[in-house]
Amino acid sequence: MSDWSKVTRPIPVPNEWTKPFWDAAKQGVLALQRCQSCGNIQHPPYPTCVQCMGVDLKFEPVRGAGTIYAYTIMYHTGDKRFASVVPYASIVVELDDAPGALMAGNLLGVPYTEAKVGRRVEVVFEPLNDDITLPQFRLAD
Repeated sequence: MSDWSKVTRPIPVPNEWTKPFWDAAKQGVLALQRCQSCGNIQHPPYPTCVQCMGVDLKFEPVRGAGTIYAYTIMYHTGDKRFASVVPYASIVVELDDAPGALMAGNLLGVPYTEAKVGRRVEVVFEPLNDDITLPQFRLAD
């Protein structure tokens, strides 16, 4: 199992479209953009709806439950800060509340070999500093 507690991660820099996502994550809430015109939920955030090109987008809380859509096992790293945690599972999750919207993260709390397409996961929030909290995933109970 990878121990991320000693890894100094790059810190995301929120912009005008992603700030509501990061603000919600800091509060332990997963919030994604929903188009108020067609109802599409999308991630990552964009200035327009990827389905209808609508511009009336609002961030709404979603449950952080979903399934592993894809994964890769990281055996090598180009960034030396991650050297102590390889190998680890980097996963892509399709959330139950947002079909088609995919979210990337790491699978925490289990050996990397537990990453399998279709496995149930749930979001966990990992504070990186006082301003940024990173949504990650663990296997669901």
